[in-house]
Amino acid sequence: MPIWKRNLIVCWFGMFVSGVGMSMLAPVLPLYIHHLGVTNTASIAQLSGFAFGITYIISAIFSPIWGLAADKFGRKPMLLRASLGMAIVIGCMGFATNVYILIGLRLLQGVITGYATACTTLIATQTDKEHIGYALGTISTASIAGSLLGPSIGGFIEEGFGLQNVFFITGGLLLIAFLTTALFVKESFTREDKKLLSLKELWQLLPEKSLTITMFITFFVLTVALYSIEPVITVYITQLSHETSHIALIAGLTFSASGLANIVAAPRLGKLSDRIGVHKVMLFSLVAAGIIFIPQAFVSNPWQLMGLRFILGLTAAGLTPSVNVLIKKITPASLTGRVFGFAMSAGYLGVFGGAVLGGQVAAWLGVQYVFLFTGVLLLLNAIWVYFKVYKKLSNNEKLMM
Repeated sequence: MPIWKRNLIVCWFGMFVSGVGMSMLAPVLPLYIHHLGVTNTASIAQLSGFAFGITYIISAIFSPIWGLAADKFGRKPMLLRASLGMAIVIGCMGFATNVYILIGLRLLQGVITGYATACTTLIATQTDKEHIGYALGTISTASIAGSLLGPSIGGFIEEGFGLQNVFFITGGLLLIAFLTTALFVKESFTREDKKLLSLKELWQLLPEKSLTITMFITFFVLTVALYSIEPVITVYITQLSHETSHIALIAGLTFSASGLANIVAAPRLGKLSDRIGVHKVMLFSLVAAGIIFIPQAFVSNPWQLMGLRFILGLTAAGLTPSVNVLIKKITPASLTGRVFGFAMSAGYLGVFGGAVLGGQVAAWLGVQYVFLFTGVLLLLNAIWVYFKVYKKLSNNEKLMM
């Protein structure tokens, strides 16, 4: 097996488990916080939101820092650091004795994250040019699918094995990711002792500043769109369902349907971008995803919503690979890790921003308007991408090579 393909398999598993570890608490946090002694319903809701969101906010801050460390010391050491650190921290959550220890561990989890940034950078720099679209398309499914399927996985583990075992099982999987990374991931890396570039110096070295900013914003909008439904999905499923049993399970499956579709479609769309160009796949995916969001506001039962969420995942699957491939093409190799770190920060902020947006729109206007608002947001981003990316790349063949 070629080294790039073996790296891809191991990193995919690690990124998937890392994504699960970041998001699997969503359905079990309120139950665990109640288990830790908080009985007031309003306090449980407030603390659950804070405990879930704090990891992503801190991750957004530290992701560029770990990206810089990956450029300086190598990507494999960052993979080992993040996987082992997350295994220990998430495992320790199962031993938390009060909610403040839990929140502190969630904060620490945000600090030590960086597996996804290092994985993406390693795959981008260690894969040959002919397979880069496929490789980045495949690896992109891991983080998104892990994040979107995480709530369902957490719910299944809680229902089958109990609350505390959610943390122990996830920590165990991350420990397996650490061991497989240590044994099987190979990296050709030469350390260069260069002066640390300031943000201003980094910005000056980027040859395509406008395209880079557009990619960050597009990735932010995508994650906002994917996560805007998270705070309202259970409420919406309750409104659509005539039964009250298994609401949490149906909500988790509905939310995760787009993650499953991502796994199916992203490698294929990555290959397609190698053939026809990332700008074409990116624009089509944005327009299609924006359109698919709108009918979700008018469904009459949970199964229709689940089907539309699956179709959404098929269309949105072309976005993250296209963003990653284009960032790789326009970024100097010595800065790849740091720039991917900033892209990952945009994604983490999008997760948090999507949850806040969905909750606020639902509170002020109603749940259906979350889908309408998000669909319009994606279509507006598509118009911007058309002028800033599609037209520019269509006229500039050098960037497409």
